[in-house]
Amino acid sequence: MKPGKNNAITDVAGIEVGHYTDVEAMSGVTVIMAGEGAVAGVDIRGSAPGTRETDVIAPENLVQEAQAVVLSGGSVFGLSAADGVVRWLESKGRGFKLDDTHVAPIVPAAVIFDLGRGKEFVPPIAPEWGKRACEASSGGKPRMGSVGGGTGALCGGIKGGAGTASLVLPSGITVAACAIVNSLGSVIDPKKGRPWEIGLERNGEFGHQGQRAVQLPVPVPAEPAKNTTIAAVATDALLSKTQVQKIAQMAHDGLARAIRPAHTMFDGDTVFCLSTGRYPVSTSEGFFQVESAEAVNMLGDAAADCMARAILHGVLNASTMGRITAFRDLPDQ
Repeated sequence: MKPGKNNAITDVAGIEVGHYTDVEAMSGVTVIMAGEGAVAGVDIRGSAPGTRETDVIAPENLVQEAQAVVLSGGSVFGLSAADGVVRWLESKGRGFKLDDTHVAPIVPAAVIFDLGRGKEFVPPIAPEWGKRACEASSGGKPRMGSVGGGTGALCGGIKGGAGTASLVLPSGITVAACAIVNSLGSVIDPKKGRPWEIGLERNGEFGHQGQRAVQLPVPVPAEPAKNTTIAAVATDALLSKTQVQKIAQMAHDGLARAIRPAHTMFDGDTVFCLSTGRYPVSTSEGFFQVESAEAVNMLGDAAADCMARAILHGVLNASTMGRITAFRDLPDQ
């Protein structure tokens, strides 16, 4: 397996990404757009989540597809950004069809805690931020680091950020992830000074920063509910709601390998999964449906790999902001 053209979630057919960044507020919004809709699922493992529209995409519920996923800063205030995404999509006629002329866009969302890191304690986040992220969306290689939902992110005492990565399977199916890293745990092994999962690097993707061993600052004491890593994985495989939920679950494995500890009482770790359904997976008859189950195993394993690499990209591409030092500005061991 190798990364796609952009080594990003935009390598999945039908997926676009848009960021809105407010440097002064040290907050922002990232939107994962599925223009034609995508079968959606979610798995929440942190104990302090901030989310919207997660129940509607549960396997047992009516709605099959989402039109976008919002990954935002601003904590509970950041959920308002999804309103702007809903309105923007509605103006384009994209959403759950209500009648011949009306749609209801389905936009699940999750937020990180980045309050108190910018000019004002609560960033001036509003539906307009979501709208601007939509207007900036494209299928090209997204910016990474201190942008969008990762603008004010903090990761184990150093600067977190937004990252993305992809893999193309031997079948031609693409799997990818986009993560906003704002975790209590660290991505860096304190003994070696290098990322825990640096061994997953493909084609030298982490560049010079990936070769460094750094001295970490003194750990910041844990504070209740001021963390969270949120992410979306996507694939162009044709999957059911149950299957995308399973892949979201497996993607958490990559999160837990890259960030230690993960899924804590102070994190709200949430992973969405989107299937744009361009390519069928293997199917078989019988009670166990072995071939399709094996396909989901492979997709979930690749999703976990992409998740870990996306998390590393978010941290390695981040820039120092305010009093939060980025990996790139830490001294070498």
